[in-house]
This record gives sequence, structure tokens and C-alpha cells, in this order.
Amino acid sequence: MAPVRLTILMPCLNEARTLPACIKKAQAYLARAGISGEILIADNGSTDGSRDIAQALGARVVTVTARGYGNALRAGIVAARGAYVIMGDADDSYDFGELEPFLHQLEAGYDVVIGNRFAGGIEPGAMPPLHRYLGNPVLSFLGRRLFGAPVHDLYCGLRGFRREAILSLGLNAPGMEFALEMIVRAALRGLSIAEVPTTLSPDGRDRAPHLRSFRDGWRSLRFYLLLCPRWLFLYPGILLAACGGIASTVLMITDVRIGAVVFAHHSLILTAAMTNIGVQCMLFWAFARIVGEHAGLLPVDPVFNAFRRLLTLERVLPVGIALVVFGVAAALYALISWYELSFGEIQGDTLTRIVCSASFMAVLGFQLIFASFFICLLDQVPEPAERKSAARVIASVAAEP
Repeated sequence: MAPVRLTILMPCLNEARTLPACIKKAQAYLARAGISGEILIADNGSTDGSRDIAQALGARVVTVTARGYGNALRAGIVAARGAYVIMGDADDSYDFGELEPFLHQLEAGYDVVIGNRFAGGIEPGAMPPLHRYLGNPVLSFLGRRLFGAPVHDLYCGLRGFRREAILSLGLNAPGMEFALEMIVRAALRGLSIAEVPTTLSPDGRDRAPHLRSFRDGWRSLRFYLLLCPRWLFLYPGILLAACGGIASTVLMITDVRIGAVVFAHHSLILTAAMTNIGVQCMLFWAFARIVGEHAGLLPVDPVFNAFRRLLTLERVLPVGIALVVFGVAAALYALISWYELSFGEIQGDTLTRIVCSASFMAVLGFQLIFASFFICLLDQVPEPAERKSAARVIASVAAEP
């Protein structure tokens, strides 16, 4: 069998109305360009005869039992025979006869080429206003800001890529966020990404699209946050810890009056809690970084790892223990002082400030102790390659007579 240069991949779920036009346009492009290629339909459980239509038109069909846009595309990419893959929806909203810009950029050396519908043109009625003016621009901006992905239309469904490069990313999103995951992981892994203008036409369906605006929008935002623990944990944690720490320090010394409102020792309870929550957020960021790097979800950060090697269990543990001891000592002092008052009414605010300080130091100390042990535990988890190597060793030993 001659090597296949290009696979044109279309996910399909009940697209009998528009699938023939898409396949014929793709066939015409391959014939016109003189490219050795194939048209691959990843059927996700169609019940309207889409599968039979595709086969009758000469397309290759793979059946994907796990429902979801991402599941269908991932199975199609695995089954593709081409070195390059260009994927697009089978609803006739994209023109499969105009794929030359994508192939040109792939042959120029780019790993991923994504269409830009805002640059190429969006026909009236082709994209809901909520997606066009809010959802897509916001998600695209976040993709550029959080991950450095050089694209302005992250959700464009028409895109091309080098098959082996995408397979190396280990994509696993089951739904519509698969399109987002592809670009984000490609950017994190340092793959080269290009954009080309493409047009979007109203789809030819006679039913509602599979996309659900709010459900899929939330899943996209959730995916962003999971792959960017700095914005989910670190930056909010720094803000809370800094503001809470500064406010607590001031309130330990004096009251703060703003107009008719007085922030006194009672406010110290909230500011101390804010500081502890901030520290906990930053610790969760460290946990997420370590787990993400171990699982291959996040790229290795040399600065973080160098800092982590300085804060070992043996160095952090004494600090945590000291904070707990000081906290308990301060609490005992406050308790004895209250005892001397026969557990009666406390005059002034000194004891309240001491109790707040005691609880803050004790909580912070225990946080550091438990976090340092947990990080030490995470460090014992082998990398995926090491786990595979260990599994092979165990299997070879078990196989010995």
C-alpha cells in the first residue's frame, strides 16, 4: 500500500444530511492537489445511516463507541494513516475544498495549524452572537494570556497537525474541550503553531448542534484552570496571604479607623484566617505542580524544582514544629491569664490578640508540617517511564522459573 500523506478526518454523529457534501469536497481537493490521501470518518454512534453513506462514497469509517467529540477525534487520529491530519466538522460549515493553506504551513514545518474564522470571515448566522462576541474571544484571550498559545480562535474546528506530534501530547479530553486541550498542550510542550484565515458558513443541519454553550464553556474554563495552577492557586494565594498578613500585622499593633468604621481586634480573626487560606492555596499550587509534572500534564519548571529542593522535609519540619510550639505556648499564656480572672469577663483586647496569634501560628505550623510530609510522599512516586521500567523488571522476574 502506498504511503498516505494526508488524512482528512471528520467526526460524525448523525450527519447524513451534510456528510455527502463534505466528503465530495474533500475528494475534489485531494484529486485537484494530486495528494495521496484518505478521508476518514470517526463515527460516534450514528443512527441515521451516516456510516453507510460514508462507505458508499469511498470514505474509510472507524466506529467509536465512547461518546463525545474528543473521544471520536482521538480515535480517528490513532486510526489515521497520513503523516498529516486535517480535521473538521462534518456539518458543512467548513469548506474541505480549501485546505491548501493548512497543508502549506504543515509542510513549512509547523506542528499545528489552526483556522481563524475571525480573520477569514464568518457568514451571517454561522456563529451565535454569544460565541462570536463573548465566549470565543474570552477563551482565546485566556489561552494566549495563560499559556502563550499564539492563536485568536481557539475553538475553530478546522485545523491540521502532524499526527505523531499530536499523539505525543497524550490528549484525553472526552468532549468539546478536546479542541482546547490540543492547542493548550501543544503550547505547553513547545510545538510550533500557526494560524490561517478560514471561513465559517451556516451549517446545513436540520437539528440543533451538539455544542451546549454554558456546559461546554464551563468545561473549557475548568480545563484552563486545571492546567494553569498558577492562576487557580498561586496568584490568589499570594494575594490573600499578603493582604491578610499585612492587615494582621497592623491590627496586632493598633486599631484601624476608616471614617465611622473601626477595624479592631475582632477583625484580626478574619485577617488571620485569610492569611492561612492564602498559604494553603500556595501549598495546593505546589501539590498541583508536582502531580502535574509527574503525570506529564505540565511542563517541567526548573525554577520551581530548584526552589523545592531547598525546602526539604528536614528544613521545613523544624519551622512548622516551632510555629506549633509558639502557638500552643501563646494559647497557654492566654488560658492562664483568663484563669487568673476566674474565667470572667476579659477587659481590653490584649488576650484576644494573643489568642488570634496563637491559633494563626498553630494552624500555619500544622499546614507546613503536613504539606512537607505530603510533598515528600509525592516525591516517592516514580515518573511514568520509571513505572514502566519497574513493571518490566517485575514481569521479567516473575517470568523466571
